Parts: sequence; structure tokens; C-alpha cells
Amino acid sequence: MSHSKTIQRGLATTVSQWLSGCAALLLCCLAGLAQASDSQTVRISIIIDDMGGQLEAGLRALQLPGAITYAFLPHTPHSRSLANAAHHLNREVMLHLPMQAIGANKLGPGGLTLNMNRNQFKQTFQSDLDAIPHAVGINNHMGSLLTQHPGHMKWLMEAIKQRDNLYFIDSRTTHQTVANQLARESNIPSRQRDVFLDDDPNPEAINRQFKLLLRKANRLGSAIGIGHPYKSTLSVLAQLIPQLKDQHIILVPASQLVHQQPATHMALEPTPAPGPLVLKMPDKSRNYQ
Repeated sequence: MSHSKTIQRGLATTVSQWLSGCAALLLCCLAGLAQASDSQTVRISIIIDDMGGQLEAGLRALQLPGAITYAFLPHTPHSRSLANAAHHLNREVMLHLPMQAIGANKLGPGGLTLNMNRNQFKQTFQSDLDAIPHAVGINNHMGSLLTQHPGHMKWLMEAIKQRDNLYFIDSRTTHQTVANQLARESNIPSRQRDVFLDDDPNPEAINRQFKLLLRKANRLGSAIGIGHPYKSTLSVLAQLIPQLKDQHIILVPASQLVHQQPATHMALEPTPAPGPLVLKMPDKSRNYQ
């Protein structure tokens, strides 16, 4: 073999190795950029509370586009069938756990109160959780009194830990709540609500609250909003959710924010209402303190 051919082959090998190294470095850089981009993606979650009491309102709520999370009151007439329908539509299901409020607010079935002993408290919780099929998380219904009490919140976190892979979201119905703090101390995946969307059910007010949710998400990287199956809320959300893509904001299930999972895009087209169910008019009362 001539000396020149040996040099050419050696040069070709060197160039090939250099190109392979460049390709590997480029792939690493692209992977890093993708990971950084994903971590910087702005996400929101929207939880629709008070599901299960009224069938027609629940069916309308299930037609919202995107990865809405639905929180069901236990032992209500339609909670089980609607939770099954939500799961069938690949939507996330939560237990909307009734807790004692300040004042004389009617708690409804399955409520947790200060006058319960430890066994009563935990048994009631277990019954409530068993009443909602496919529940993967919990948030509080009312609870402005109970969530201020560390002892009862410790009982709750103990009960949550006895069940596998549940997360907790503090609805923050009082600024004095200790629920999220104690969930974290108990190593339970948890977050707290950032914005109530429909304290005022007027469409203009809901629109303002939705914009507040987006501002918080853009500032913090993610945010959680809570609404209810009111006609005005559902109408506003149906209009605004499809606009999120143009604002580079992704709607994700609540569990993704709690566990900080990578964002996954979901279709924004409305989903059909499930099943041939008998409709009843929704209750227009509002009570979630």
C-alpha cells in the first residue's frame, strides 16, 4: 500500500470519528434543549368542583374541551355514573371531600367535622373515597374551619397515605389553612389552588379571573384554577380554552402539576356527552366555603 493511500485512509478515519462525535454532541444538545423547553412550558390545570349532584350540569361540564379535571362530591345521586363517564373520556377524577366550614353551611353527605373522633373521621373518609370510582386525587369542599386544625388534617393525611398514589390539592377556602403544609410534611404530592374562577358567576368576572389564572401561570410556570358547573362558567371556558394554544399555554390534568410531569398535549375539540342518561335540571345554588 502506498504511503499516500495510508495517509488518505487515516484522514478519512479521523474525519469520520470527528463527524460521529459532532453528531453525538448535537443530539445531546438537542435533548437538553427539548428538556429545557419542556420545563419552561407554561401549564394550567382547571378543576371543576361540585360534580355529581346534578346530572344535566355534570353532562355539560364533561363536554368541555381539553384535559379538565373533575372533582366529585361523595354519595350524591350522579357522582358514580358521571365519574365513570369522565374516566371513559380519559379525564382525571378527584374526590371533592366535604369538610366543615365556618358558619352554618350545609355540608352534605360524607362530611368531615371537628366533633368526629379519629376512627369516625378516617372511616368517613374511606367511605367517601370508595364512593368515587377512578379518583386519583382529593381536594376539599368548603372546609374553612376544618382545614385550620392541624390535628384533623394530620388524620386526613394519615388516611390518604393508606391508599396508594393519591395526591391532595388544598382549595384554600381560608388563608389560615394548614392542609397543604401538612400534606407536604406527610410526603403526599400536593399543591394549592391559585384562582377561584367563578366566585362571581357573571361571565365578565369569570373572564377576568381566567386572565388572572394565565398571568399567574406565566409568572410561576403553572397555576391551578377551580370552577363549578355553572352555565356561565362552562360557556366562558368553552370559548377560552381553545385559545390557550395561541398563547403557548397547555391545559393539563391536575396530577401533572402536582407531580410536575412533562406536559402532554390533549385535543381541544369538544367531547360528546356520555351515554343515554335521564336529564334533570341543575341546582343553581352555590356553596363551596
